[in-house]
Amino acid sequence: MSRLVITKGQDGKLCGMDPAGQRAYARFRAAVVSMQPGDTMAFTFRMPRNPKHHAFFFKKLQMLLERTEAFTELDKLRAWLTMGAGYADFVPGLDGKPNAIPRSLDFDSMDETEFSELHRATDEFLWGQHAQAILWPALTPDQRWKCMESFMEGFRR
Repeated sequence: MSRLVITKGQDGKLCGMDPAGQRAYARFRAAVVSMQPGDTMAFTFRMPRNPKHHAFFFKKLQMLLERTEAFTELDKLRAWLTMGAGYADFVPGLDGKPNAIPRSLDFDSMDETEFSELHRATDEFLWGQHAQAILWPALTPDQRWKCMESFMEGFRR
């Protein structure tokens, strides 16, 4: 399997990042051009993590931490949200019941495409009644919803 790292040149065309990448891209392009109707090709790609998106996400978590008394540590809030978003592995606990272990969010374990999906799933989890009841247990459902609206309004892009 060849590793191909491409970029968009000043002319707007895709090309390899270095001489080896240019040769790999030329092979890939030739394979695509030579395909006949009905031929198939499989490939995977990785979008590098966007540091600005990463910082934005963690700023959002920090602001949420400041708005709730349910969590006092950012790492625990992050773990809870990660599990709520479905980014967890389930392993047998000491009692034999499944325990959720949140997946890592570091740059090496998750690319930008996966991180964007985690961000979307986290927001979706936060809009749910269960998450809001944990974050603001003393409030009514309507008050919780208004808290979430107010919080999310600060992060409109």
